Amino acid sequence: MALLIKGGEIVTADSRIKADVYVENETIARIGANLEVPAGTEVIDATGKFVFPGFIDPHVHIYLPFMAAFAKDTHATASKAALIGGTTTFIEMVCPSRGEDTLEGYELWKAKAAGNSACDYAFHMGVTRFDDGTADQLRAIVKDGTASFKIFLSYKNFFGVTDEEMYKTLKLGAELGVITTAHCENAELVSELQQALLAEGKTGPEWHEPSRPESVEAEGTTRFATFLEATGARGYVVHLSCVPALRAAVDAKLRGVPISIESVLPHFLLDCSYAEREGVEGMKHVMSPPLRDKRNQAALWSALGTGLIDTVGTDHCPFDLEQKRLGVGNFTRIPNGIPGIEERVNLMYTHGVCHGRLGLNRFVDALSTRPAKIFGLYPKKGTIAVGSDADLVVYDPSYRGTLSAKTQHAKNDYNGFEGFAIEGRPSVVTVRGTVQARDGAFVGKEGIGALLRREPVRRA
Repeated sequence: MALLIKGGEIVTADSRIKADVYVENETIARIGANLEVPAGTEVIDATGKFVFPGFIDPHVHIYLPFMAAFAKDTHATASKAALIGGTTTFIEMVCPSRGEDTLEGYELWKAKAAGNSACDYAFHMGVTRFDDGTADQLRAIVKDGTASFKIFLSYKNFFGVTDEEMYKTLKLGAELGVITTAHCENAELVSELQQALLAEGKTGPEWHEPSRPESVEAEGTTRFATFLEATGARGYVVHLSCVPALRAAVDAKLRGVPISIESVLPHFLLDCSYAEREGVEGMKHVMSPPLRDKRNQAALWSALGTGLIDTVGTDHCPFDLEQKRLGVGNFTRIPNGIPGIEERVNLMYTHGVCHGRLGLNRFVDALSTRPAKIFGLYPKKGTIAVGSDADLVVYDPSYRGTLSAKTQHAKNDYNGFEGFAIEGRPSVVTVRGTVQARDGAFVGKEGIGALLRREPVRRA
């Protein structure tokens, strides 16, 4: 069915215009003032509202076995939460453990998502070991349309790779034209610091951050950049959290290393005091890299505003309170993660745009356009242009509300941003022209999300 979004202000990464958007056959067919459309076209009045390209979350976990627990969301629940929050595409991390077969893990993650997501999606392929058969398996996965890898320089003996395995992964990535994303810490240092703290009787969630301090993240970021430089691979630092790691990544950018930087929602708004709360209240906010001292936030916002930080994801990873309590008496057993797939757009608009930290165009760039460009989805995704997919967010800046677990749509029993006020929310959200959400509710079709095929980008 044809669709007309009428009277809104279209905002992309580099423009703002008042115009109508006409959608036909899942794509944007025309953009202009006072468009004439066929009889029977559904019309959405966007007067007084912004029209944004659908937002892209480049870093989520939905199906995830981790630390004796499974993340609580399904692709059905997570995709609906994403859509209600304005995210029309997400990229999920495929994370088989070191003891699992790479290709079997990829097929398992695909099967979990297939036919269940209400929005479009893609994958980063986790490389958690590199043995004699890994290269051929990764070639097959790239041929299947998954054109990004993920490595962990953390979680020793579970997800973590050795330096030799990182080198081999990056060499293959450079050969294939695949970007490699990296969780940048130092698995050996974290393991030693954890054991030392536990031996001293320091077992609560407040000791999670001291076990993986800022210097450890900075070292991992520096090492990753050095390996990118040596191999010629393209890289992407995920969930960067602190000034020393930011300095390491920016230094690499300045010397010409092809590295992009992501930070995630919690690191802009939450600090280490949340994880220092007593008992399960602190456990709720355990993630890695950890929530940091609040002094880091001004630098992250500044770097995001200027584009030194490229993108904002969530690292959405919902473990419930019962699962978090697995770490009672031993902080190393707390499942890591904070949910946020529904909250990202509204909180970044509120605390970024409304508070003067982000321009409106840069907001769109960081949360939609640049993820699309980095990960091979642009211009089908990430912009509003004739021929692009009709993933559109009609955004109401006059809305006022408060976030709560009682009203969220992710499948979890707490909200990491409980009580945060928001100034604005999506009024209408479409996926390829189908209205999927209205005013805080899912109203669309289940299971219509498509697995997006991405092609490698070979450097000249």
